[in-house]
Amino acid sequence: MENQDNQPIIPQPFVSEEPLSPEERARRRFVGWLLGIVGAVVGVLLCIPLVRMALYPLFAKSGRAGWSDLGDANQYASLAAPERRVIQIQNIDGWRQTISEKVVYVTKGPNGKLRVLTAVCPHLGCEVAWDASLNKFKCPCHGGTFAPDGKYISGPPPRGMDTLPVDIQNGRLMVRYEYFRNLVPNKEVIG
Repeated sequence: MENQDNQPIIPQPFVSEEPLSPEERARRRFVGWLLGIVGAVVGVLLCIPLVRMALYPLFAKSGRAGWSDLGDANQYASLAAPERRVIQIQNIDGWRQTISEKVVYVTKGPNGKLRVLTAVCPHLGCEVAWDASLNKFKCPCHGGTFAPDGKYISGPPPRGMDTLPVDIQNGRLMVRYEYFRNLVPNKEVIG
């Protein structure tokens, strides 16, 4: 639409000539506040999942593996030499969940009680293997040797093989896998 001077006609908003009554002003103020509060509540509700997702790694338990089943505890009663077992462990670290396989050895300690040794050499972390012909554990990387119960015999490792926590639950031998610091003379759990 154009006027006689070929200028576009700009529609003007309808403005009442009468001032608002106090009741109408109060009603408009109430509706404005109500819309503001509802908008703020909806905004907060939409932000809760985002904040929870961002903060989850700070409060999640991480690095701690659960108990792994090594079988019936009675099958190890006549154990004469260390027995190699592979266990699956589940680690949760923040959002990341991993399942890995770790080698352990079930053996008997000096007092005859069952012990579970990690196959990780305390020197540089190579996988230690049981050598039945020599009746001892041997590290293939740098020649460290250990007794059948995991005690240090010779080589560069600073200590014996690390033992893992064990428990017998309902007649089953359970083990909790842990990680240890290498190159230190005392056993130090790091995860």
